[in-house]
Amino acid sequence: MPVYRHIFSKQYQNLMHPGERLRFDAVNPLCILLLSAIGLLFIYSAQISYEGNHWQRQLFWSIIGLGAYATISVINYKLVLQYAHFIYIAGIVGLILTMPFSPISYEDMGARRWIDLGITRVQPTEGAKIGTLIMAASILARSEIGTVQDSLLVVAKVAAVFLLPMLLIFLQPDLGSTLVFPPMIFALLYISRLSEKFFLSAFAAFGIALGILAADIYGYSQHLETQREAQVSANADAGLVKSGEYQSLIPLKNYQRNRILTFVAPDVVDPSGTGASWNANQAKISAATGGLSGKGLFQGTQAQLGYLPQAVAHNDFIFSVIAEETGFLGSAFVVGLFCLMVANGIRIAGLARDRFGMYLAVGVSVLFLVHFFINVGMTIGITPITGLPLPFLSYGGSFVLSCFILQGLVQSVYRYRKDFS
Repeated sequence: MPVYRHIFSKQYQNLMHPGERLRFDAVNPLCILLLSAIGLLFIYSAQISYEGNHWQRQLFWSIIGLGAYATISVINYKLVLQYAHFIYIAGIVGLILTMPFSPISYEDMGARRWIDLGITRVQPTEGAKIGTLIMAASILARSEIGTVQDSLLVVAKVAAVFLLPMLLIFLQPDLGSTLVFPPMIFALLYISRLSEKFFLSAFAAFGIALGILAADIYGYSQHLETQREAQVSANADAGLVKSGEYQSLIPLKNYQRNRILTFVAPDVVDPSGTGASWNANQAKISAATGGLSGKGLFQGTQAQLGYLPQAVAHNDFIFSVIAEETGFLGSAFVVGLFCLMVANGIRIAGLARDRFGMYLAVGVSVLFLVHFFINVGMTIGITPITGLPLPFLSYGGSFVLSCFILQGLVQSVYRYRKDFS
């Protein structure tokens, strides 16, 4: 039966019931509107010196996103459960279309993360996040969870659902987006009351993986030291180390290793501070020089004078622009809005009367929390630079639209929470 018939069938006739309009959570929409307005303002500020038009594109996608939010929030999320497989498959197909063999894949700066539709380019990674969350939530909602032994098949299904898009995204390559999946899967499994033995085993495996990564990064740092010595012996400029070829079994790109080293040992990869660590250093300067109340709207210097590069000031490091121009008070306001939105999402998960709704709301909240923590963290130097954008604030059409869709699902959970026992 077509989707529109499902929506207007007796099973979903409460969609149009006048009483349903009273079921509306105002907290998250208020946070969304405020964050979107702040994002538009500071994207404009970040590009005011060279009259960029990204803020106009952001406005367009925000309007489209608001329409998507309004539509999804009035559709019963149980309908999403019925079509979880199709939504997930669509997300995977989108990722496959970014592969080199695809005629519509688009490459930029060595990464294939987009598909070119002619009139615009979209990033299928964002749709894959939505589809993966919905599919995992549907599997857990339909399954009985107990001990690890009793739940092995369920855990294997959930793991497969996550691993496939993670692999495809990693191959683009997009390490930052790959990193948002593990916290989401562990959050969903945790609230499903899986045995503690599973998490102990998972954390042990994580520790081993982290050790392997640390060994790889250490080997890479030694490689850089060798390169530096060769440059010095050849009377070359040793200010910026050229990495050359580095052989390793870990499938990381050198620029990804540089980002990690920039966080843990910046003097090794970029002694002069003019290479791999430049963006991180300028972002911290932006945040630190804002003081209590900031330099004033449109008065920031790091982005407008080009110290914080134009390519990143309006997306990855938009929080730096906010911190410089509004200071601690403005930054705290933005952080407060995010905390309120995430906390309210968890509250809505607690109000849900079915497991699927609970898993959806928790998954969305964790996804936003990971994006928020990593993005703000890399701005102030407590997390590595991964390129993860800040929801509703960073520039990006596909990402903005996905944020509105995800929050629309949370609103739907709140709206129809009383329809299921």
